[in-house]
Amino acid sequence: MLIRQATINLSANVLSALLGLLSVFVFTRLFSAHDYGIYLLGVGFASVISVAFIGWFRNLILSEHAKNDGTDIRGLVISGYLVACLSAPVAYGVGRLVGLDSWAAAAAVGLAIAVGLFELTQDLVRSRLLAVTAMKATLVRALSVLCLGVVFTLIDRTGFLLLASSALAYLLATLVQARAWRGTVVQFDGRALLAAAKVGLPLTISLTLLAVSSVTDRFMIANLVGAADAGKYIAGLDLVRQTLMMPAISMAAAFFPLAVLTLANQGHAALRSHLGECAELLFSITLPACLGFAVIAPHVANVVLGVDFRATAAEIMPIIAVAVVFQILTQQYLHVSFLLSGRNSFYLINTVSIIAANLILSYVLISEYSVVGAAWARLGADVLGFVCALILSRRAFPIPIPLGRLALTMIAGLMMALLVGALDRSLHVSDLTACVVLVFAGFTSYAALCWAFDISRLRARSKNGLTLFRSKLASMGIG
Repeated sequence: MLIRQATINLSANVLSALLGLLSVFVFTRLFSAHDYGIYLLGVGFASVISVAFIGWFRNLILSEHAKNDGTDIRGLVISGYLVACLSAPVAYGVGRLVGLDSWAAAAAVGLAIAVGLFELTQDLVRSRLLAVTAMKATLVRALSVLCLGVVFTLIDRTGFLLLASSALAYLLATLVQARAWRGTVVQFDGRALLAAAKVGLPLTISLTLLAVSSVTDRFMIANLVGAADAGKYIAGLDLVRQTLMMPAISMAAAFFPLAVLTLANQGHAALRSHLGECAELLFSITLPACLGFAVIAPHVANVVLGVDFRATAAEIMPIIAVAVVFQILTQQYLHVSFLLSGRNSFYLINTVSIIAANLILSYVLISEYSVVGAAWARLGADVLGFVCALILSRRAFPIPIPLGRLALTMIAGLMMALLVGALDRSLHVSDLTACVVLVFAGFTSYAALCWAFDISRLRARSKNGLTLFRSKLASMGIG
């Protein structure tokens, strides 16, 4: 059951990400940098507002609806969400304060409401392990964002209409999984809503601050430099993060629960051994991916992005790729310390420190170096966030940092990056061909170095995998 659910979810995320890249490919060619910037700013703002709207009810769904014991909390959830949506005028005002024009602010709030309803419905579906239904809705959303966006360009190519088309796409995707709400009776129970709000407050604040930390720099650029430059910056930023974050999130989704289970069943010594392996495995996949992406970033920008976006993306993407290393180590590894210790307040401290660093560094560096300064500010904020999380983890639940093994991974990753960079300088082919050749060269060279240095116990794992494969063939009467 677990493998099946994980496989379906991963497949949906991969296909959705590919459709998202296709959307970037299309939209950066259809829209000007200014209008696409308005759209991306609106999407960023909507992501923050939607989290603020639905954070109150996510624990309620996970803790109560997943039990499937006959208790129906859907009426409470939908009524609470409707109450939260009454604050839409306040959200509109905030949108105007952060620099969105009236039409874009209104469309962004509408998108936030649609996103919130979609996410709540997804939570209900997933809590009942209806992974196929969730996958269908995820794919319909990604495909509808692309198709409706293209259709709306027939009316006009403005950021406002692209935001409106995305809101409609989320509503259509919600209909695909509307069975989750079948038979729901809306009930406005003041006491129950207040109790849910109190329980959900810490999670809502944490998730909202995390969302704020991911969009701070883009609004700083928009206000200090302009929406067009913000669009160019965000296009490159999102391309890097969408490409590099998925493997790390998938791995963390596997070893976080295993860490809790190992501590409960085998004790601290076994847990430290497990976490040490997790740290090395996470770093051995994340580092080469980020370094390799940094080296071939200009080719990737030329293949995926429109002409107006390429120069800026080629400058900032290598910096952002390095920043992603620290972001992944912080959120996908060090944060497990807070989980194991139950120190939820440390999540808030770490997130606030990242926001504060990003605000200060962005203001200073954007004023001096424009969008490239924003990329350096994000790198600085993620480094400081990593250091802060590392210090906090020493006070929460000390988790191992196998420096010797990580140093070997660093050496292998840098050697791979140098080889790919040298090969890139000698290539005289199209950008797409260069990407294929360089990725293949990077993968094979890094794999060879991993074998030579036995990174993440590759030799033993390969031997065990080969033995298992042979036994499977033998059991099937083959070989």
